[in-house]
Amino acid sequence: MKPAKFEYHAPKTLDEAVNLLGRYGEDARILAGGQSLVPLLNFRIFQPQALISINHCAELAYLRVEPDGLVCGALTRQAEAEQSADVQDTCPLLSAALPWIGGVSNRNRGTVCGSLAHADPLAELTAVAMALDARFSIVGTKGRRQASAAEFFLGDLTTCIEPGEMLEAVHFPRSGKNASAAFVEVGNRWHGFAVVGVGAHVECDDVGVFQTVRLSAIGVGSTPVRLTESEKILQGTRGETQALQEACNVAAVDLDPPGGFHADSAYKSGVLGTLVERALNETQALRLQKEAR
Repeated sequence: MKPAKFEYHAPKTLDEAVNLLGRYGEDARILAGGQSLVPLLNFRIFQPQALISINHCAELAYLRVEPDGLVCGALTRQAEAEQSADVQDTCPLLSAALPWIGGVSNRNRGTVCGSLAHADPLAELTAVAMALDARFSIVGTKGRRQASAAEFFLGDLTTCIEPGEMLEAVHFPRSGKNASAAFVEVGNRWHGFAVVGVGAHVECDDVGVFQTVRLSAIGVGSTPVRLTESEKILQGTRGETQALQEACNVAAVDLDPPGGFHADSAYKSGVLGTLVERALNETQALRLQKEAR
């Protein structure tokens, strides 16, 4: 299929883009990488009056390390972040999740912010943002505002971005020196959509005790889900077998994952604990590798 007719705009500055958003309001869509948007246009699920390409807004093309973390501008390509040593050092969970997104060609065009703003409940980067309490910088005709990950994601393909606004940047907090992270998922095929995925970020003290544990999952709700009960169980442990097993067992408690074509709710609940275990074991293995160097 082909998209419905729309007006195309290619502003060269953020101010111009915001002015266009003000003109068209809810009838406008922002285009950056287009990896999520274009298929929806072709299937006419979205039929905007105007498409606003921000690809000529050079001021949005940045990936920088700040004292308190990593900031991805609206035009930071996923491939750029994936290959960045700064991302690996500052935000290892983001680095771990990026290779799971589509194929190389998708990541060459797709943007970090675009994936987050699309808010697909199976998008890997939403789990990263939720686990790390990422901050979202939203700009619009009424100025700028900040939103936490919990405030940002509202439901399937739905965020707190209002008509006349766009996602300008996302800020991931800086990881500690003893941090390790892993992302794991099961899907219907390699580089296909995830069925369930888990992101794990762990920071240990010098003797291997978990000081910080952050876990989140995709595929078990309409938004990414923080696995807080599992985090509490693991906090202050070394990830011993008993604590790990208990954390895995409670991961799906109080969750009612939506069933789908590739997996029903019971399967998703069952596999969630397995993925929590895999992710945590991977973080432990990475930590031991660092210590052995």
